[in-house]
Amino acid sequence: MPVPQGYQQQQISQQRQGFSCFDKLKMGFLMGCMIGGSTGVIIGTFTTLRAGLRGREAFRQIGKVAAQMGGSFGVFMTVAQGIRC
Repeated sequence: MPVPQGYQQQQISQQRQGFSCFDKLKMGFLMGCMIGGSTGVIIGTFTTLRAGLRGREAFRQIGKVAAQMGGSFGVFMTVAQGIRC
């Protein structure tokens, strides 16, 4: 079956265009927040269990650690993507 005329040209031009710099920064921040937040949940859980916290106090501490780590790692990933732009 023949390829429609102009199909390959359209494919090549879309590949070259890519994402804008703002999209790359946004994606870096979101990836950093996800990675930092999930790591924060793991470390926060370990820390709260080791400290002997239970119930509402434990969830508050785990959430605080996850938010702090997610935010800081998100900022670092945004800076790294900004350098690459």
